[in-house]
Amino acid sequence: YENLKGAVYRHCLMEPGPFSETSVSENRMPVDFLTETQQKSYGRYAGEPSPAQLARYFHLDESDHFLLAQRRSDYSKFGYAVQLCTVRFLGTFLTDPLDVPEGIIADLGAQRGSDRECLPRYLERRETRMEHSLEIKTRLGYKDFDEQPEKWRLLRWLYERAWLTAERPSVLFDLATARLVDRKIILPGVTTLARLIASVRDRAENRLWKILSSLPSCSQIKNL
Repeated sequence: YENLKGAVYRHCLMEPGPFSETSVSENRMPVDFLTETQQKSYGRYAGEPSPAQLARYFHLDESDHFLLAQRRSDYSKFGYAVQLCTVRFLGTFLTDPLDVPEGIIADLGAQRGSDRECLPRYLERRETRMEHSLEIKTRLGYKDFDEQPEKWRLLRWLYERAWLTAERPSVLFDLATARLVDRKIILPGVTTLARLIASVRDRAENRLWKILSSLPSCSQIKNL
């Protein structure tokens, strides 16, 4: 029994085995581990940002003002600023870029000396909003979720955590979301990320059971 315990321990300390993106199937995994709060808050504002968050994500520095100065109208500059700060904070762009807490509008308006009454005009031309989001993405160095090598790095990171820790999938989901935001990767759909996490955990669990099943000797199997 002690020999069996030692063998299990040694295997659990091993580096994860060869891992490739193609070994992960995202379409057959259950995704019911997310809480209602996680589903509703993913890629959206869950409330007013804290003062620390306002200072970190919504402060407009000189480079930001340089980008804003290239816009012609005041409402275009204001809307551009909202989209710029939103992707910094959420890691994605909103379908309605003005669907943000009032405190953010007030803070950005105060920084720019702009009247919020002009802001609804920013919704008049979808083409303008799309052009702004693409420019912001390029200027700030954001990448799409499926771009390599970042997606492979995420898969490897998820697999190592699933193999070496006992973190619940809901915890892995929050950690992965924070990692994507920090690394300037545009968030995928909530179901896409949840399925990816479920499939990676499933692969790690299958590997563990395969190792465990190969450890006992014939005599040990008889005793069990």
